[in-house]
Amino acid sequence: MSELNNPPPEERIEDLLIEQELQDSYLTYAMSTIMDRALPDVRDGLKPSQRRILFAMHNLNLTPGRKHIKCAKICGDTSGDFHPHGESVIYPTLVRMAQDWNMRVPLIDGQGNFGSTDDDPPAAMRYTEARMTAATVDMLADLDLDTVDFVPNYDERPGKEEPTVLPSKFPNLLVNGSTGIAVGMACNLVPHNVREICDAIVAVIDNPDIGLDELLKIVPGPDFPTGGMICGRDGIIEAYRTGRGKITLRAKMHVEEQKNGRSQVIIDELPYNVIRKDILEEIAAAVKDDRIKDVSDANDHSGRQHKVRMVIDLKRDADPNVVMNQLYQFTSCQVTVSMINIALVNRQPRTMGLKELIEHFIAHRRDVITRRTRYLLKKAQQRGHILEGLIFAVCDIDEVVKLIRSSKTREEAIGKLRARAFRIAPEHPAAPQIPATLMARASRDTYLTQVQAEAIGRLQLIQLVGLEIERLVKEYKEVVDEIEGYQAILADPKLVDDIIVTDTNEIKEKY
Repeated sequence: MSELNNPPPEERIEDLLIEQELQDSYLTYAMSTIMDRALPDVRDGLKPSQRRILFAMHNLNLTPGRKHIKCAKICGDTSGDFHPHGESVIYPTLVRMAQDWNMRVPLIDGQGNFGSTDDDPPAAMRYTEARMTAATVDMLADLDLDTVDFVPNYDERPGKEEPTVLPSKFPNLLVNGSTGIAVGMACNLVPHNVREICDAIVAVIDNPDIGLDELLKIVPGPDFPTGGMICGRDGIIEAYRTGRGKITLRAKMHVEEQKNGRSQVIIDELPYNVIRKDILEEIAAAVKDDRIKDVSDANDHSGRQHKVRMVIDLKRDADPNVVMNQLYQFTSCQVTVSMINIALVNRQPRTMGLKELIEHFIAHRRDVITRRTRYLLKKAQQRGHILEGLIFAVCDIDEVVKLIRSSKTREEAIGKLRARAFRIAPEHPAAPQIPATLMARASRDTYLTQVQAEAIGRLQLIQLVGLEIERLVKEYKEVVDEIEGYQAILADPKLVDDIIVTDTNEIKEKY
């Protein structure tokens, strides 16, 4: 104990100005919050916690056709491998991605009690189950084709690298939006209709100089999952132009006449993130304070038949239009939504308008498709190289078999294969089937590479003898066609854009 109480040696004591230390520490905390917690990446629209949950589900192979598994397992894997902040922090993030009243297109398919629009809490993670939705599968598509960068996880364990961003064929940020509070800034990107966003993406690709007026014809405004009515367009236009704006969102109501001569105001849709029980409490308070008159009762009849059905009974001879205006004025049936389009661009927060958000998504998809094509080209070239060696071997199969049988070890056989000169004479029975480009090289002495010789050496003799030249040549021609296709894509940016348009139209039809 005496050793623990001893002060550190003088050489370990460093004098610091408290102002400088506070500034440095606060800046470190602020940047950590901005980049690693609160703000989404403009490319896939995900925060690190969301991305890690989806990646953990990808590793668990929880595709839409598979069984749901316990959320406790998903949260445990996410926490243990990628996000060391405890399951109790991860679970609410998972739950939100499964709630169709929060997400325009949910990213997680939940089974069990995942809460409600009335702010009811979800069941504990040990009771609920989940798997990915089709949208998440599209976001993760091509992840294994070197389309994005991977970095070590928090404890740098081998085999536990995580992606810095998802390939994201699905335009998640524009469709589902995002909210977050960082240090000194906050974001509130609102949801949009997926078909309108897909049309806007195609329009920007077809005409990079398209103006905001034209985009507004395609995307007239946000599309909230809970419905409601947007009043006016000035706030929308301002937000789409500058990245910041305010819109007024109202509940949808209609009037039903009763047999007793009285009227009822029925609320069918609520503004985004407005809770039903709060509306009832506000109505009761406004009636008590005599701000809302002519209301005799208010009840919530929402259920399976009607997701939202709130019934406000009116007194006899009451004017329903007056009551509706009072509801808009004194309750959350009318709210103001701030649109703040802040997202991370190259790990820096930036405020962006609608077109700039779309342009960043397109740039990301171009990068993904280019990297995927390079990867597939490399794999096709490697396969074509091996097929060339197999074709040489099969065309001289008797000598190859004799050479292998005379070798005591596989390494010796590979060495002999590499030392032997191969040639396919024009009068060889297989020559007419072999592509002219390969025959031009095969008509003179050709030596196998180490890769080709090892590919032959890995085959058992019975497999080698059983290879058919027709099948090898057919596969080789297919690989050559693939190589030419990949090279054409890499040489022409227009072909890359055509792929993006095709993918985007598929997303539009699917969702």
